[in-house]
Amino acid sequence: MARINQRAIEKHLKDIAKSYERAAKRNPIRVPIQTEATGTGGTMPGRDAAEGDPVLARLLMWLDEQTQQNPSRYIDVTRFVEEQQLPDEDPTVLVFELEQRDLVRVVRAMGGTPDVYPTDAGRVAIHRLKKLRLDRAARLRYTMDAFHRWLFDTAGDQKPTNPVMFLDTPAAYFAGSEITGPELHEALAHLEQHKLIERIDTEPPTVAITPQGVSCALTGGSVQDHVNQPRPGTTYNNFMPNAKGVIIGEQQYFTQNNTDGVDPTLFVQLAGYVGQVSPILGLSDHDRVELERVAQDLHTEATSSNPEPGRLRQFATQLKEHLLAATTTMAATQGIQMAEQALAALM
Repeated sequence: MARINQRAIEKHLKDIAKSYERAAKRNPIRVPIQTEATGTGGTMPGRDAAEGDPVLARLLMWLDEQTQQNPSRYIDVTRFVEEQQLPDEDPTVLVFELEQRDLVRVVRAMGGTPDVYPTDAGRVAIHRLKKLRLDRAARLRYTMDAFHRWLFDTAGDQKPTNPVMFLDTPAAYFAGSEITGPELHEALAHLEQHKLIERIDTEPPTVAITPQGVSCALTGGSVQDHVNQPRPGTTYNNFMPNAKGVIIGEQQYFTQNNTDGVDPTLFVQLAGYVGQVSPILGLSDHDRVELERVAQDLHTEATSSNPEPGRLRQFATQLKEHLLAATTTMAATQGIQMAEQALAALM
């Protein structure tokens, strides 16, 4: 009987374990979380999170003020509804929503509104809100989305409406702080630039939602998603020129004579699209630089005289993995679909 080499077996098992570790680092298990991009290096809570709801965010900040004044006392949320003049809000329901998210501890009294006190998770949420409200880009994106949705709900039939009325609504709060007149004015300028609203020359000035604005609202996505989504027959431009001075994605169709019979059009378009939307994917600066580097590598290979299928597959797969790691937005989803289509063309 052959002698078993125990040392060799142990070494082999260690090598297998190391290979799994390397694979896990390259392809980590990702659990999607509900967030919305706020620009480079940051995210804001999704609408289903308490911090992403304008009323619940205001309530959390109000609770923070109350606990600072009375550190050891539970707080009656009915006062919040009265002080903030929110007659349509049920304080008991607000309490239950925060409790479900483990943001408050609750003391229930017979026949009255439950009193609350922030939990550790609640204090963390309040801290995030205080930081988030200083993010100017996030504030502008939120204001654009909130006003656009309010205008659609209020005057979706394209009826001219005074935009200042929005500032009196519960939605005119970001991370618990009021949206200001100048912030609304800036948001209106962007919405008009992208033809989602139309200014009407009246006194006082009014705006109306456009057919394109209605279409944007019906998709359920954000204004930024709508602005950045690729249109059929359009090109993508991320200002990365190839050796011939051609901008990535500038060309709608790109074919070459090559011995492998590979049509690089989809890969050129993928590289250009990723370069265009990389700033809005919510990636860290390091991850964004890496994403754009891979996009450049893909573009270089796809526009070479004889693209290699293996390298096209490698770079497109890497882009797909980076997009999967980004925040869940329409822009990222569209990029993933483009990567899958490009990879399918190689089969």
